Amino acid sequence: MTFTGLNFASILVAFGFSFVSGAIWFGPKTFYPVWMRAKGNVSGGLNRELKNPVLLFGGTILGVLIQTLTLGVIINSLQLHNSHFGALNGAGVGFVVGVGISMCSSISHRLFGGENLKVWIIETANDAINLTIAGAIIATLN
Repeated sequence: MTFTGLNFASILVAFGFSFVSGAIWFGPKTFYPVWMRAKGNVSGGLNRELKNPVLLFGGTILGVLIQTLTLGVIINSLQLHNSHFGALNGAGVGFVVGVGISMCSSISHRLFGGENLKVWIIETANDAINLTIAGAIIATLN
């Protein structure tokens, strides 16, 4: 793994896409109401501890930035050894990381924590989709 030749602009573009996509995914007209009901929260509101915008958005921004930076380092390292590594390859790497790591690493935590599969699918499918598209963006712009 190497940071040599890493295009930070591609990371920022992929980050921006992922952040906006996540905001739409969990918007009031998309999956947010379904997600909250699946979590057992019929009122749809956040609890007192989660109403802190610095914690909510700061944590989300940091998490998405680290995800896209990590994906960028992986793709950059692969591109150094394969000059024909393009958008489709980047999307493939993003998909494998999204499903193989992001989704699968959290399923046991969710199931043992008493959450249902619907909550897990809504939350982690967004990560897998975003990482797939972010991989294509990074591979194209890097």
